Amino acid sequence: MRKSEVLAAESVACLNKALGHLRDIWEEIGIPEEQRLQRTEVVKKHIKGLLDMMVAEEESLKERLLKSIALCRKELDTLCKELQLDPFEEEDSTILQLEKDLRTRLEVLLKQKRERKQELKTLQEREQDLCELLCASPYSIDSSSVPSLEELDRFRRHLAALAAEKGRRREEFVSIKRQIILCMEELEHVPDTSFERDVVCEDEDAFCLSLENIAALRALLQQLEARRAVNEAACGELRVRVVALWARLQVPAEERDAFAPYMTGSRAHTRKALQLEVERLEELKLQNMKRVMAAIRAELAAYWDMCFYGPEQRRAFAPYYEEDCTEALLQLHEAEVGRVKRYYEMHKELFEAVQKWEENWRLFLELERKATDPSRFANRGGNLLREEKQRAKLQKTLPKLEEELRVRIEGWEHEQETAFLVNGQRFMAYVSEQWQLQRLEKEREKQERQLKKSRQIEEEMLYGSAPRTPSKRRGLGANTPGKVRKLNATASATPNCSSRSAFGGALFHSPVARPPPSGGKPGQPARTPARVARKPLLSAHAERNKENVSQLNGTALSARAFKGFQI
Repeated sequence: MRKSEVLAAESVACLNKALGHLRDIWEEIGIPEEQRLQRTEVVKKHIKGLLDMMVAEEESLKERLLKSIALCRKELDTLCKELQLDPFEEEDSTILQLEKDLRTRLEVLLKQKRERKQELKTLQEREQDLCELLCASPYSIDSSSVPSLEELDRFRRHLAALAAEKGRRREEFVSIKRQIILCMEELEHVPDTSFERDVVCEDEDAFCLSLENIAALRALLQQLEARRAVNEAACGELRVRVVALWARLQVPAEERDAFAPYMTGSRAHTRKALQLEVERLEELKLQNMKRVMAAIRAELAAYWDMCFYGPEQRRAFAPYYEEDCTEALLQLHEAEVGRVKRYYEMHKELFEAVQKWEENWRLFLELERKATDPSRFANRGGNLLREEKQRAKLQKTLPKLEEELRVRIEGWEHEQETAFLVNGQRFMAYVSEQWQLQRLEKEREKQERQLKKSRQIEEEMLYGSAPRTPSKRRGLGANTPGKVRKLNATASATPNCSSRSAFGGALFHSPVARPPPSGGKPGQPARTPARVARKPLLSAHAERNKENVSQLNGTALSARAFKGFQI
C-alpha cells in the first residue's frame, strides 16, 4: 500500500473516532437523537467544506508548480542558448523537487549571464581607453548578446595585446622625445609647429600614441638628426680649416687657447663662432700671403714625403715652383694638399708599413757602419754586443718585412689598377736598388781600405814606419814588463825594419836615429831622392781600385741596400 493511502485511512479513522467521541458527549448530555443526527450532518458538512478547501488549495499549488516548471524550462532553454551551454537535463522526481531544481539552475545561469555582461562592459571600457590612446579600431563583439567564454577569453587577449602595444609605443615615444629634445637643444631650435609643441611641451600621458604620430615622431627625429649631422660636418670642416690656418699663419698659443671652447660641440653659436674665426683667418691669410704660401708648401712637401713621391711626381705639380703669390695659386696649393692628404689617409696603413721598413733599413745601415768602425772595440757597457744582436735581428726581419710588403702592394696594385711607387720607382725595384747600392758601398769601402793599406805599405817601404801608440782593446790584458823589454829588444835589433805589434797591428820604429834620405847633414832640409821624383809604381790592382773609387765617388749613394744580401 502506498504511503498516501495509509495517510488517508488514518485520516478516516481519526474522523470516525472524533465522531464517536462527539456521540458519547451528546449521550451524556442527553441530547435527543434527532439533534444528534442534525449535529452530525453539520459536522460532516464542515469537514467536507474544509476538505474541499484543502483540496482546492493543493490543486492550486500543483498548478502553480507546474506553471513555474514550464516557465523555468523556457527560461533555461533561452539562457542555455545565450550562454551557449548544453540543455538542462531533468531527473525523475516529484513536481516540487523538479521545480526546485529548475529554479536553482535558472538562478545559476542568470548569475553567469550577469557576470559575463558585466565583464564585457568592463573590458569594453578598458578597450575604449586604449583605442582612444592608440587610435585603434575597437574589437568586434556584439554588446547586446551574452558573450561566450571563448569570446571573453579572446577579448581579454586582445586587450592584453593592446596594453603591450601601448607600453611599446610609450617607451618608443619617451625615447624619441628625449632624443628630439637633445637635438633641439644642440641645434638651439625652438618648437614652431603644433606637433613639435605637443611632443616637447605637453604631458606625455596626453599624447596620442597612434601609428601616424609615431611615424611623424620618427620623421621629426630624422630631420633633426640630419640637421645636426650637417651641423657637425660643417663644424668639423670649419675646425679643420681653423687648425690649418692657425698652423699656416703661426697663430700664437694664447689666441688658440682663448678659442678652445668652440673647438668642441656643434651648436648653432659654435658654428657661427667657427665661421667668424675662419673669415678672420682668411683675411689674415690674404695679408700674409707669402708666409702662408711657404707654410702650405712645407705641408705639401711633408705629405709628399709621407707618400714617398719621386721627383717626377713632385714636378708634375707645376704651381709649386712658381714665384708669384696670388690667391689663385694659393687655392691650387690648398686643393693639392687636400688631394694628397686624402690619398695618404686612404692608404695610410700601407705607407706606414713602408715607413717602418725605411726606419729599420736606416737602423741596419747605421749598425753596418758601426760594425766597420775600429773605435767600437773601445766602448763601455756592452754596446757592442747589443748592436751585434740588433744587427743580426734586422738581417732576419728585413726580408720578412719586404715579403709582407710585396704581397700587400701587389694586392693594392691589383685593386687600384696602378703601380705603387716609392721615390718614383716600383717598391721592389726600389728595395733591390738599395740593397745593390749598399753592396757597392761596402765594396768601395773595402777597396778604399785596401788602397790606403797599399799606399801605407809603400810609404813605409820608402820612408819607414812612423811610431804609433798601441791601441788598447777591450778584453786584452795589460803588457807585462818582460814582454815590453822583449819587444824593445827586437825593435832595436832591426833599425831599418818595421814590425807589427800583437796589440792592434800598430807599427813601431827603431829608436836609433837615421840619416836623412838625401844623405845630408842633420839639421839641413832633406832633399827628395831623384828616384822618388817619379810617381811610385803601383800595382795594376791598385790602379783598378783607384778607378773604381773615382767612379763610386761620382755617384750619390743612398743609405739603402739590395734585398737578400747576407752580411
